Amino acid sequence: MQAIEQANSEAIDRMLQSDPVLEDVITAGDAIPYLREGKIILHAGPPIDWQRMCGPMQGAVAGIAVFEGWASDLDDAVEQASSGLFTFAPNHHYSAVGPMTGMTTASQPLMLVVNRSSGNRAYCAINEGLGKVMRFGGNDASVLARLAWIRDELGPMMSGALRLSGGIPIKNLIARGLGMGDEMHQRNVACSGLLLRELSPWLAKVGSSGESLSKALAFMGSNDQFFLNVGMATGKAIMDPVRDIEHCSIVTAMSRNGTEFGIRVSALGDRWFTAPVEMPEGLYFPGYTEDDANPDMGDSTIVETIGLGGFAMGAAPAVAGFVGAGAASEAGTYTRNMLEITYQENPEWAIPAMDYQGVPTGIDIRRVVETGLAPTINTGIAHKKPGVGQVGAGIVRAPMQCFRDALRAFAQQEGVL
Repeated sequence: MQAIEQANSEAIDRMLQSDPVLEDVITAGDAIPYLREGKIILHAGPPIDWQRMCGPMQGAVAGIAVFEGWASDLDDAVEQASSGLFTFAPNHHYSAVGPMTGMTTASQPLMLVVNRSSGNRAYCAINEGLGKVMRFGGNDASVLARLAWIRDELGPMMSGALRLSGGIPIKNLIARGLGMGDEMHQRNVACSGLLLRELSPWLAKVGSSGESLSKALAFMGSNDQFFLNVGMATGKAIMDPVRDIEHCSIVTAMSRNGTEFGIRVSALGDRWFTAPVEMPEGLYFPGYTEDDANPDMGDSTIVETIGLGGFAMGAAPAVAGFVGAGAASEAGTYTRNMLEITYQENPEWAIPAMDYQGVPTGIDIRRVVETGLAPTINTGIAHKKPGVGQVGAGIVRAPMQCFRDALRAFAQQEGVL
């Protein structure tokens, strides 16, 4: 037990000492050279093949294949995928994360977050905006046109701005966002605005024309979820140095692909522990019901892994009603419950509405199984059919089986089984 406590304390120290900085936007093929080796698609969640992918994931695969020029149209893309002509791998295997379907391919621009305390790098695509988008399985001409604009105009503009700025530190920005009502998963209004304020002077210096600058600022300013992808890359940058600590029972990643939910545990390395993913419970856009919904998906649960999202619901009571989690006054209950399964509070990320309690930090698989409390996750809800997009938002619980299986493997490795 003492060895486990020392290892877990070391894991928390690494998390608290992290210094994530948004430094650049670079082409995925340059960030991850493996992507240049063929028709390779990184996706959200643990490993999965085409046949087992859910509808929105298959829709996104077809769309990104057309975007990359590998297929003439969506039908051609589906035929190629069915024939095994695409190679699939999780984002998490290549220092990356992606929301919902999580498509990452060679020509896409990726935001780069560097953990300056440890030197590791993490990547995430730029948020596409709201409405019909590829992360929710959208794949029509409007979706591909927006991705092309992000690749050809917004990405290079953000790259120039970030390089001039010297990088934007993220931890303090998140701390301010928590005090302004964000939890960094379903509510990113404050942090998106704070990030835009940091970037705007530098964007003005590198914008090739007033029109291009105006379009970029309007796109970022109208997208309340723009910061989500930055927060995800931040989570990945913080958690990767926590991997492979001997005797450590802290969860280093949680992710889902629309079919399975998977976790990784520090002492158990890169091994995935999976179980069928749960259905979200929440609120639906007009015209849609739970019958339209796909099971949960995305790498965005990395933010819960660092104590944000559903773990920080007490900071964002407005989210409770939006995701169907009950009255705003009940938001703090979710945060207090998550303290039961984590190692400690994070003193750097405090919640003013809860007397400056720090967010619950360091999910311990032992405590999850002992208490029977599964991690609470705030999430978007995608339509189960490809090409439709988002139909609502809600909360979901991680399946307990992942944690039971991980704890059994951990106990065997520790020699207590």
